[in-house]
Amino acid sequence: MTTAVLTRASLAGDLRRVGLAEGDAVMVHAAFGRVGTVLGGPDALVDALFDVIGPEGTVLSYQDWELGVDVWDEHGRVADEFREHVPPYDPATARPARDHGVLAAVIGTRPGVRRSGNPGAAVAAIGARADGFTADHPLDYGYGEGSPFARLVAAGGRVLMVGAPLDTMTILHHAEHLAVLPGKRRIQVEYPLATPEGTRWRLVEEFDTSRPVVPGPPEDYFRLIVEDFLASGAGRRGPIGKAGSVLVDAPAIVAFAVEWLESRYGS
Repeated sequence: MTTAVLTRASLAGDLRRVGLAEGDAVMVHAAFGRVGTVLGGPDALVDALFDVIGPEGTVLSYQDWELGVDVWDEHGRVADEFREHVPPYDPATARPARDHGVLAAVIGTRPGVRRSGNPGAAVAAIGARADGFTADHPLDYGYGEGSPFARLVAAGGRVLMVGAPLDTMTILHHAEHLAVLPGKRRIQVEYPLATPEGTRWRLVEEFDTSRPVVPGPPEDYFRLIVEDFLASGAGRRGPIGKAGSVLVDAPAIVAFAVEWLESRYGS
């Protein structure tokens, strides 16, 4: 029995069938191992994305920051034992967190990639509007106003989940930021930042993205939001290779998520 081999062309066909279109700006999350056997590996999927969206399109990827170990104490400060050894965050050389998968790593290391300047909320982008999406990413509240996530919404962009768990749809942290909810959890995290003058230490304030932003929702409640959104008739489902995939419009899913949160957990 032979294994069906997927190609750049077949993946492009799948992407078109799920609704991706020329000129799209699309944030991609992928569990690439679910796609199947791909000639050319994950680069073939990135190439297929650009075959569909064309030269005016842009591919974005949530990156975070890979340090290999958790260097922070319970207060969000870099622990004394690691302090002199932690390399500063440099958008030009930083690697994406390993648990974001191989596709994020491929996008984050492609020629011409642009990466935003907020370490924990870092976004990489390639394509026509890469600079516009990633420039001047605020350090405080990096999922809020002025972030790549807010810009993707303003641009009428899209979010594509290629076999990725629905609770990993990062743009919903932007909805958490926007939703008017009592008792939002806030945290502070310390980062060393690379600057022309040397390393600068910065304490960054953020809503807590490691768990639901308010008490009450289950840990995987992003999945519930996306499933309810799809059940309303919005968005598109379809296979990309062997991976069950979802494509949604960023403005629509964020507006839906804000209403979903406020109706259940608002004042």
